[in-house]
Amino acid sequence: MTPRGSAVLAALAAALAIVAAILLLPVLPPLPELPPRLVLRPATFADLPAWGADDQAEAWPAFLLSCDRLARRKPETSLGIAGTVADWRQACAEAKALAAPDAATARQFFEARFRPVQALNNDKPGGLFTGYYEPELDGAAGPDDVNRTPLYRRPGDLVQVDLGDFRDELKGQRIAGKVIDGKLKPYDDRAAIVSGALSGKALELAYVASPVDAFFLEIQGSGRIRFADGRIMRVGFDGQNGHPYVALGKLMLDQGLLARGQVTMQTIKAWLNTHPGEAAGLMNRNPSYVFFRDLGDGPGPLGAQGVPLTPGRSLAVDRKFLPLGLPIFLDASLPGAEGAQPVPLHRLMIAQDTGGAIRGPVRGDLFLGAGAEAERLAGAMKQEGRWWLLLPVAVAAKIGDQRVGQ
Repeated sequence: MTPRGSAVLAALAAALAIVAAILLLPVLPPLPELPPRLVLRPATFADLPAWGADDQAEAWPAFLLSCDRLARRKPETSLGIAGTVADWRQACAEAKALAAPDAATARQFFEARFRPVQALNNDKPGGLFTGYYEPELDGAAGPDDVNRTPLYRRPGDLVQVDLGDFRDELKGQRIAGKVIDGKLKPYDDRAAIVSGALSGKALELAYVASPVDAFFLEIQGSGRIRFADGRIMRVGFDGQNGHPYVALGKLMLDQGLLARGQVTMQTIKAWLNTHPGEAAGLMNRNPSYVFFRDLGDGPGPLGAQGVPLTPGRSLAVDRKFLPLGLPIFLDASLPGAEGAQPVPLHRLMIAQDTGGAIRGPVRGDLFLGAGAEAERLAGAMKQEGRWWLLLPVAVAAKIGDQRVGQ
């Protein structure tokens, strides 16, 4: 064998040895997903897609309502990444003096008093955006032959705890339960409550015909009950039993009850209504249960900030990461008509609500109003998008070029 042939064989043997060594290496599991973490990236208004095409005056009433709530709080109250209440006083005072500006004036106001910062989840700018609406159900003040599913008021023994009151690092996290022998214990879950755990305690607010409709009323967090005499009771969220929210759509997808790409509010409701024997057990897989209060016939529904929500301009966020009252510019889309492409959505919104399924620094739920179109959009909306937070100039200046995580 020639020296050249020996060299080739030696190189081949070395390569085979490397391949064998690689094949014998243990298979490492994939890297775990990073926990949610808010990262802020300074931006300019020129970075906001179609900022100039939006009518920011449509968000003005919602912004003023949030300013009114901030005015009731002490100036030194912390708003997390948004500074303190004092940092918002001047902007809110100027907004109130403007009353009802046109689109150009509203845009100039936000450009003068705020600076945008893009919110990311670790290094990911994209997140999930869904929608919710205000449903209307027929019902009765007491049980009858048709309406036998109760909507409950918040029980007097339900203790709701904001963990942020005890530890700064737990800000935005909440639990609920009841005190037994001096200790806070988990409250009754959905299965126990629908089986009668709260019966006989005079907590029934109203009765509706369908347990499925009652279930989705809880998911929306508010709605209207229409009685036979024409009277309408607006009901709003007044507490939750402390158990984690479990999404029915994912359960049904995992069990093969619905096909991937076909999971919407409408398809879930249709399946539950056509499988009454299985519906109760499936809904009980979500142990979370929502309690309501009577809001009368006033404006609403009320969001977690305590202000009436504005259709198309109010937004539910995760309070662990973002404070309520924050203006947010959204770059996402709305579902198109059946078979049509999604409709681009570039809109200034105000964070005024929360939700059991809204978890993460780039995760939003748009309030879409009431009526059939709002229901259609809310049921089909599951869009990818990005957003930018509008912070007062002085607060945004402190961020500079750094990446701020929480």
